[in-house]
Amino acid sequence: MPNLVRYTKRGAIAVATIENPPVNAMSPGVPEGILAAVKQAQQDGDVHALVLIGAGKTFIAGADIKEFGKTEGRRAAGQLASMLAELESSAKPVIAAIHGTALGGGLETAMASHYRIMASNASVGQPEVKIGLIPGAGGTQRLPRLAGIEKAVDMCAFGGTVNAKDALAAGIVDRVVETKGEADLLDAAIEYAQEVAARPIVRTRDRNEKLSSVPAAVSDVAREQAHKKMRGQQAPLAAIEAVEASTRLSFDEGMQLEAKLFEERRASTQSKALIHAFFGERTISKIPGIATDIKPLPIERVAIIGAGTMGGGIAMSFSDAGMSVILKDAKQEALDRGLATIRSNYGRMVKSGRISQEVADQRIARIKPQVSYEGFEQVDLIIEAVFEDMALKKRIFGELDEVAKPGAILATNTSSLDVDEIAGATERPEMVLGVHFFSPANIMRLVEIVRAKATRENLLVTAMALTKKLGKIGVLSGNCYGFIGNRMMHPYVREAQFLVEEGASVEDVNAALFDFGMAMGPLAMQDQVGLDVIWLIRQAGVHKNKPGVRTPVVLQELYRLGRYGQKTGSGWSKYDENRKASPDAETAGLIEQLAKEAGIERRKIGKEEIVDRCVFALVNEGARILEEGIALRAVDIDVVYLSGYGFPSWRGGPMFYADTLGLPNVVRRIEEFQAQLGADLWQPAPLLRKLAEEGRSFHTTE
Repeated sequence: MPNLVRYTKRGAIAVATIENPPVNAMSPGVPEGILAAVKQAQQDGDVHALVLIGAGKTFIAGADIKEFGKTEGRRAAGQLASMLAELESSAKPVIAAIHGTALGGGLETAMASHYRIMASNASVGQPEVKIGLIPGAGGTQRLPRLAGIEKAVDMCAFGGTVNAKDALAAGIVDRVVETKGEADLLDAAIEYAQEVAARPIVRTRDRNEKLSSVPAAVSDVAREQAHKKMRGQQAPLAAIEAVEASTRLSFDEGMQLEAKLFEERRASTQSKALIHAFFGERTISKIPGIATDIKPLPIERVAIIGAGTMGGGIAMSFSDAGMSVILKDAKQEALDRGLATIRSNYGRMVKSGRISQEVADQRIARIKPQVSYEGFEQVDLIIEAVFEDMALKKRIFGELDEVAKPGAILATNTSSLDVDEIAGATERPEMVLGVHFFSPANIMRLVEIVRAKATRENLLVTAMALTKKLGKIGVLSGNCYGFIGNRMMHPYVREAQFLVEEGASVEDVNAALFDFGMAMGPLAMQDQVGLDVIWLIRQAGVHKNKPGVRTPVVLQELYRLGRYGQKTGSGWSKYDENRKASPDAETAGLIEQLAKEAGIERRKIGKEEIVDRCVFALVNEGARILEEGIALRAVDIDVVYLSGYGFPSWRGGPMFYADTLGLPNVVRRIEEFQAQLGADLWQPAPLLRKLAEEGRSFHTTE
């Protein structure tokens, strides 16, 4: 086992320095090294106290998440808890010196120490809940003893971090110091250690003064917030239960309950799904087949064509990242509307306290509005963001040949159109790719990076690096109608529409998928996007429909009647002035009438069928996308749906969810729908069937 903790002495103060770059994770070797340092300090008669500090930029940024998914995860948590118990029992004071972050096991280590000194720009937290876990080495028992129940519940159940000022006020740390780096903090910690060395040691486990008066409503309020903020997740509730136990159980009994609840969460599908999602966001940036020595092109100047909702949001994204942007539209009125929307968006951010007025003014100033191509010859990246009209997009790309400098990247922000056809309108198709931002572009994290046939590899590397700079998640997609996300969304919403035609209410369908964990029901989502937009996208892909195959019949009529959803006050549902939905009797009557005219026999449909038909249609299309190479890996599909479509993170994404059910079970259910509803739309994807027969999963192929 590597030696990851260096033991030195500064006079009568021993120093244990954790050296496990880049973030000093609590990997195997670190707990053992800390314990060895504690024992060595105990045995050294010349040592009066021990300072525990992290090398580099941080203290201990938490446990090694990879360990949690292994069978050794339970043992590792138990070993850390045992190590901290020995540390806490040291006869010589241990002072934790915190800089950077002390998260998860890092904060638990600091809390088991006898004193805590913290750099003023550092932060602490118990974020385990974000990967479906609870603290497993005393976090739920020591934190309430230091900070009180309310603070401990908040930190353990919701996973937020606390800055140095608040940590001091809460009692989590004993002293905050201004430092310029690790060396300054070490000097301050040694001075503090000399100051406290002669004081009687009080273990955190023995500090019960903050447990005596507990507001009765704290846990109830926290549970209610957990149901709202982290709907469907079990870890927040387990964390609340564990913290609550500190008020009624002894410390040792509380530790036993924490260990039990931790192991239940560690073994849960939810935790596995959240860990899958965590690592998925790191996997997607790796593009197989592209040499690692290919570097991204420098992007310093950007131009965007189209000042509508998408173009304005994209311009804000670049400005937020500190980049200057030319925002062009063909008409001054459209440009004025776009700038007004941008100002309004920043105004709301100022009003909510997220940014200052000065910052808002700076960001607005970085966006240069114009109706000409002036300055386009100087930019490194041009993004076309006009509405979904192939002829218009091709005309613009033809014009860009005349104004863009050689080597400029030409990108189209299309949600479904053929990027190869758009690239064919230029003399430089190798410099064209798709960048599908999701609306609102200044908020949504997902960007589908679409690779056309001629796209150079360095453009893909550049796009990946650029999305990261914008604070977004870039996922590579092949070129097909709808790419990854919208292509899969088509069968999902198709089944939702079929279900209401067959007898389920709009509210039944929306509620079933919402209860499954989706951010909103499929028909509510269509109403939010706008049924006019949905209709135009559907028309763009109508050539894909096979003659004689059933298609939804209600959407066309809602579009014809001008019932576009939230923007018009009616669509699948009715909306008040605050866009709050309620059942729409006119829509319900229209559905019944059209179903009768189409000869569709209506029946009672349960929640299970609603969920299975919608979600398995999604999974089945995902399998086809994988087989065709449109998506590189199943995890890429999962990240698209977690980041852009409101799929519940605690289910890991549609492909991971299918794996958790067992692919033979998914195939069996699809075959039931095939027998019930016909083979035209319910044919198991060949890859799905093959993996099921071989006893494999989507993610074992990666």
